[in-house]
Amino acid sequence: MRSRHIKKKLAAAALSLVMAFTLGSGSAFANSKMDTVIAKTLGTSYKTGGTSLSGFDCSGFTKYVFKKMGLNLPRTSKAQFSVGTSVSRSKLRSGDLVFFNTLGNGVSHVGIYVGNGKFAQSSSSRGVTISSMSQSYWANRYIGAKRVMSTKAYQAVAYD
Repeated sequence: MRSRHIKKKLAAAALSLVMAFTLGSGSAFANSKMDTVIAKTLGTSYKTGGTSLSGFDCSGFTKYVFKKMGLNLPRTSKAQFSVGTSVSRSKLRSGDLVFFNTLGNGVSHVGIYVGNGKFAQSSSSRGVTISSMSQSYWANRYIGAKRVMSTKAYQAVAYD
């Protein structure tokens, strides 16, 4: 158990460094409430149907993060894809949901865009992590994005 706690602390420290170096100062995501919530989940293992720090699946992770910020999302990635407003990849901002087709039959994976071409997700192989959307696996499976936060909500939770 102590090893898992140490891994989570290291993962949170790594996220802070990644955010500092890849997003730079002045980023809408740096030091935000969303950043803090995501940092506390890094390293959490993948669990099918999981919705808590004892394990997350992809949509359980996004639902958990948004709930911590006072916003309610549907439970599944497909249902999450049906809410919000579509946003083009070139207009993504921190907090937008990004969707992927990982099973060959439409929306099957969701994550949270964190800026600079990266997204937070619960990966079945690595648990909660930060990944690059330009990595070929994700780039080839990207379906689209949805903005589920109003500008007011965004400024309250995903802004410095």
